[in-house]
Amino acid sequence: MKRTVITGTGSYIPQIIKTNRDFTVHDFFDENKTRIEIDPSIVVEKFRQITGIMERRYASKEMNASDIGTVAAKISIEESKIDIETLGQIIVAHNFGNVVKHTIQTDILPALASRIKHNLKIKNPYCVPYDILFGCPGWIQGLIQADAFMKAGVSEKCLVVGTETLSRVLDVYDRDSMIFSDGAGACVVEYQEVDDYNGSGILSTAIQSHCGEEVDYLYLGESNFPHSDPRLRYIKMKGRKIYEYAIKYVPSAMKECLNKAGLEISDVSMIFIHQANEKLDEAIIKAFYKSNGVSSVPDNILPMNIHKLGNSSVATVPTLFDMVRKGRLEGFSLKPGDIVLLASVGAGMNINAVCYKI
Repeated sequence: MKRTVITGTGSYIPQIIKTNRDFTVHDFFDENKTRIEIDPSIVVEKFRQITGIMERRYASKEMNASDIGTVAAKISIEESKIDIETLGQIIVAHNFGNVVKHTIQTDILPALASRIKHNLKIKNPYCVPYDILFGCPGWIQGLIQADAFMKAGVSEKCLVVGTETLSRVLDVYDRDSMIFSDGAGACVVEYQEVDDYNGSGILSTAIQSHCGEEVDYLYLGESNFPHSDPRLRYIKMKGRKIYEYAIKYVPSAMKECLNKAGLEISDVSMIFIHQANEKLDEAIIKAFYKSNGVSSVPDNILPMNIHKLGNSSVATVPTLFDMVRKGRLEGFSLKPGDIVLLASVGAGMNINAVCYKI
């Protein structure tokens, strides 16, 4: 039988470190454009307690989303040892395209996937590059699409990239600006013959989307600063609504994915979930185990890099997976035969999950 197998991974972690202390000199305003009178240091500490974030990474001004995506792609291609001219598709997930430093204009003409194909110097006209706008679950959705296309016989090898420079669409007067960061992750997937029982690869997938009132939980809006230019838009979110939504729906999507694979929760070795915020991720995992009749979450099931890297949207899952896969996250390692779940939630609102055998 054939399965979609990850044969190479790569990531790019920007060098500029923005610590929580850097935000203690900010003036914060609420959504009503009223100054928050609480000392910024107290605001920042409360933020750390909720999200777990102590640092985040920002891309240098000469690097944009397609540039850092290219770096991650090259690493994954090198590890996979494929001939780049044999790639059938380049799928790139992002939310804002290329945003030049100190501007707030999205540039997706041409698509980031086209730029990455150009940067990789791929000549093959049958290598088709295209972008995905699917919120934070974009990279996992790219993986799901690659799997579907390969099963359909469209291609045998795909490159899937998630890349984001959220630092360039932040409202510095908004407390939520402390969450977001920049980064890129990538993988090469190949459709390979595997052993029916022991072979690695994608075992199942699950996707949900709710676009009623949920469609406005993440959006572009005016700065919280009362004298800001009303024509400019920044990333905004309804944090409490997102938290409640994620707790309600993400565990069910993960459970659906596991059921499709014919597996029990005891079979799962590790869960790679979108690094949204520490308490939210922990609550989702607890709800997932509870929905499967398990009262306590096993140790070392939930690797996290949000504490030092922040929330880089589409890049969180692939960078985390790359780190653990290569032994770069203390206390976590993978071995052949391990069953892992990849899951994410984000703007749309969209949810997805992939069950994968290492």
